[in-house]
Amino acid sequence: MDKITANIDYLKKASISELFKKFSSSEQGLANEELKERFQQYGYNEISEKKESSFMKFLSYFWGPIPWMIEIASILSAIIHHWEDFWVIFTLLLLNAVIGFWQEHKADNAIELLKQKLALKTKVLREGKWQELAARELVPGDIVRIRLGDIIPADVKLISGSYLSVDESTLTGESLPVDKKISDLCYAGSIIRQGEMNALVVATAMNTFFGQTAKLVAEAKTQSHFQKAIIKIGNYLIVLAIVLVAIIFIVALFRHEGVLQTLQFALVLTIAAIPVALPAVLTVTMAVGAIALAKNKAIVSKLAAIEEMAGMDILCSDKTGTITKNQLSLAPLKSFSEASENEILFWATLASREEDQDPIDNVIINKTKTLEIFKTLKNYHLSDFKPFNPVIKRTEVSVQDAQKHKFKISKGAPQAILALATNSKKITNQVEAEVNSLATKGYRALGLAKTDSTGHWQFMGIIPFFDPPRKDSAETIKTAESMGIEVKMVTGDHSAIAKEIAQRVNLSTNIMSAETFLKKSDAEAGKIVEEAGGFAQVYPEHKYRIVELLQKRGHIVGMTGDGVNDAPALKKANIGIAVNGATDAAKSAAAIVLTLPGLSVIINAIKESRKIFQRMNSYAIYRIAETIRVLFFITLSIIVFNFYPVTAIMIVMLALFNDAPIMAIAYDRVHYSNQPEKWAMHRVLNMSTFLGILGVISSFGIFYIAQEVLHLPADIMQSFIFLKLAVAGHLTIFVTRTRGHFWSIKPSGALFWSAVITKALATLLVVYGWWVSPIGWQLAGFVWAYALIAFVITDFLKVWAYKFLDRRQQKKQIK
Repeated sequence: MDKITANIDYLKKASISELFKKFSSSEQGLANEELKERFQQYGYNEISEKKESSFMKFLSYFWGPIPWMIEIASILSAIIHHWEDFWVIFTLLLLNAVIGFWQEHKADNAIELLKQKLALKTKVLREGKWQELAARELVPGDIVRIRLGDIIPADVKLISGSYLSVDESTLTGESLPVDKKISDLCYAGSIIRQGEMNALVVATAMNTFFGQTAKLVAEAKTQSHFQKAIIKIGNYLIVLAIVLVAIIFIVALFRHEGVLQTLQFALVLTIAAIPVALPAVLTVTMAVGAIALAKNKAIVSKLAAIEEMAGMDILCSDKTGTITKNQLSLAPLKSFSEASENEILFWATLASREEDQDPIDNVIINKTKTLEIFKTLKNYHLSDFKPFNPVIKRTEVSVQDAQKHKFKISKGAPQAILALATNSKKITNQVEAEVNSLATKGYRALGLAKTDSTGHWQFMGIIPFFDPPRKDSAETIKTAESMGIEVKMVTGDHSAIAKEIAQRVNLSTNIMSAETFLKKSDAEAGKIVEEAGGFAQVYPEHKYRIVELLQKRGHIVGMTGDGVNDAPALKKANIGIAVNGATDAAKSAAAIVLTLPGLSVIINAIKESRKIFQRMNSYAIYRIAETIRVLFFITLSIIVFNFYPVTAIMIVMLALFNDAPIMAIAYDRVHYSNQPEKWAMHRVLNMSTFLGILGVISSFGIFYIAQEVLHLPADIMQSFIFLKLAVAGHLTIFVTRTRGHFWSIKPSGALFWSAVITKALATLLVVYGWWVSPIGWQLAGFVWAYALIAFVITDFLKVWAYKFLDRRQQKKQIK
């Protein structure tokens, strides 16, 4: 750290010319032929996370929190000279490690590809031309342009421009922005709050101040509500398993059975009960969901947000670019001076920068290019350009014409421009009337002012724009409402514009301004915000307050945003959504980044998240039911009948056979719910316990048939019961995956065939006696028939149970 500190001190003190010389650069930027050598010298501009090697990750599956118990069981098999058991358990352990490693490897690769799509972009000057490149391609000596909303991509020295206001809180913890000027140093990872300047790249990647700090700081990971619930289920099953296994162990000791053999059996029974596949199912399901969302142009930066989105009941949506097209078109200009419409448009062009690709500036510039007056642009010299500032709501530029006359031009929100003008008293009423008139038609207005020969600002005119609603907005909002989601429009525009657009897309026209709730108590403000149909004339900091108030009233809130000042609200929201074209700061704060404009992208993401929730809910019910079925049946068989219904090897194989198809649940075909999903633990526990008890009854039914009707020997009985447990376990997946009958939703091919293949393997294993006593095709056929009949009966009872639970829930709500 001392070395990097010394380097920073040097960079602070060094002059700009000295640094140009040090990095062999110039004001025209680097030449392309120099880049290859620089990449070799400095590497790519990216902070490399310390990742676990593939070998170590594989070992974690072979020797981790759960596998070590299997390994102890295999060692105990060797101690008691059950070599067949030893090699079977060891082989199955190796197979489990390979499958688990491969599934997580695929999930990690998918997530890494999505992260690459979110890579920062930056404007770079090379060979005298500005171009947009990935920030990772920067090298020391490059000249970059950094502006409002950008995350600074490297350590840079400011070389031209007026000023910057920089948020360095990610590095220093200081909440107040720091003002920067020419020759000041800015650090990678900081956020530009105001201003625009050009800068020389002086350090990249791990050589930056941020890069050195990143070595010392580990990323804090949080768990979503659903992940916490799943982990609670896992803990519940582990405790249940330990209690029942302890009972078996104590009973075995009282019966003077072999300690080592009992311990081996107890270990493998614990393994069968513990949800070994839990982490893999979570990871794979989330990764598959993230890939599906990416195909729908929604890139997930925080996987937990997929689960949170399933429960979202309020979406606070931006107007511009989300509900509307963000394709501005000019309406006839209104002059409040002697200047013509073309002159006002030309002056507005002087106060715009084409390279910044600002939507409003682009419309103005493109329209001016069609006019004859555009040819005179080269006669004007521009200086001291101040880009749009969301606080003062205007841009400003100093101009010198061919006759050496100097003047300034400013364009921005009409009220901000009026505040500048010395002639505002005469025209304020006219301007406001014009703005209101335009607003009722859904038009936005931009004011323009110019200094006269005495240096006083004069209001010149209004430039109206129209941004029509997207064609799919009304239908998408209708779909959202049918899914139990209330859409509230949030915009900085005038209330009249907001109401006009709201009316066109069938949103509530009960539009409130931020002033209606800002100075109220939390209770009063919360009620106002909850009842409002939307909000107008909202500043970014108001968005944070809106989210906070809605969350306090028990809502799960989604918030869209695009600007640097939207970042706090995006981070505060349960689901922060950076819309298409958002600043780097907004993207970094958001959980989901849209790469396509419009509300339909968000609605598709909600549908996908609810599908994922359904899959996870199915897994939770299945896992609890299966554990109750196997654990209670084995425990009661040992205690009541003094009979071990399955061997240790059978339990290990049963666990692996059941986990293999459950991996495919991530690809299952499900229907999304029409209401926000909420984690109803009591319902999950009730249903899984009900299904588990039915499974225990069914298992004792075949136990009775095997012992009292067929009079099978003990070893054949164990194989007979093992096959029943294996087949019925797979069929339980198809019971739990739907609330209706199992045929109501067709399963995916991956889930169906994985279950069929594993059932077939289990059947072949017991028919031909691979590591177990053979039972032949006749007994195997009987088990299949019994399991299928029990499956159909269980499915009908499940449908009845859901109806019973629904009726009971309705009665509670009425009371």
